[in-house]
Amino acid sequence: MGKTVLVTGAAGFIGFYLSKALLEQDGLVVGFDNCNDYYDPLLKEARLEILRGYDRFTFVKGDLADANAVDGLFEKFKPTIVVNLAAQAGVRYSIDHPRTYIESNIIGFFNILEASRYYGTEHLVYASSSSVYGNQQKTPFSTDDDVSRPISLYAATKKTDELMAYAYSHLYGIPTTGLRFFTVYGPYGRPDMAYFKFTNKIMCGEPIQIYNNGDMLRDFTYIDDIVKGIMSVMVRPPKPDDMDVRHKVYNIGNNKPENLLYFVEVLEKCIGREAIKEFLPMQPGDVYQTYADIDEFMRDFSFKPSTTIEQGLARFAEWYKEYYKL
Repeated sequence: MGKTVLVTGAAGFIGFYLSKALLEQDGLVVGFDNCNDYYDPLLKEARLEILRGYDRFTFVKGDLADANAVDGLFEKFKPTIVVNLAAQAGVRYSIDHPRTYIESNIIGFFNILEASRYYGTEHLVYASSSSVYGNQQKTPFSTDDDVSRPISLYAATKKTDELMAYAYSHLYGIPTTGLRFFTVYGPYGRPDMAYFKFTNKIMCGEPIQIYNNGDMLRDFTYIDDIVKGIMSVMVRPPKPDDMDVRHKVYNIGNNKPENLLYFVEVLEKCIGREAIKEFLPMQPGDVYQTYADIDEFMRDFSFKPSTTIEQGLARFAEWYKEYYKL
């Protein structure tokens, strides 16, 4: 692409795959991450080790909440495109650790916006989340829906990021695009997510916790489809809207919700073991279903997810056994 791309959260799941895809197309990538211990740091290091194999990759360890570190990063590398994927993730973790979310997701994103303002970023792409939709009954979820009633602090921080991005686009002319991700999964994924935790417990012969007695739907989206979508967005900043603001928010999902019990059934087949199931009521902050309306994203970027849940979980199970030498 001939441009320097800054990927924050490069040691994370989506950040790793995006960085790798850009490097495979001879991109120049600067990765930034604090490599915290929210989940196994060894997995983050394994991802980074792969990225370090590319000559055009530079990694800087630092925290988004540190304004001096972020400013220094922009001053040194002057990224043309910024993809902000770094954040404190997890709905349930936000119930007991709210301050972490304010520091990472709001203060950290503010620092990215400020640096983008002063260093002339051509396009800022940032991660939002399907969590902003809360427990609304209307499906599929559309970016035109009211998202003013978040049911977790995590969701509230992501909606705040969208509002801040719009304000900066309006005030300073920074082209910004927010992507509401829908349950991303795949090899090298996050161990705090259900499919990874289920696999760990199934392999150890421990019971898996299935909430709302299994009556839940999720729009699972395979990592390769997500990365293709992000790369399409990166090189096409939004056009001015009717208020002359260059800001846009899209859903990026599979557009095909799967029943949680069917998801577990497929995972069992891929692993080759049956799960011991413990059925529990709905957890605080959790939602019954996620379902992405991606018509606008398909129209603007010719996006079409192509990985079925059967294919995606088979690839994850194969990676899991190889990575953990099972």
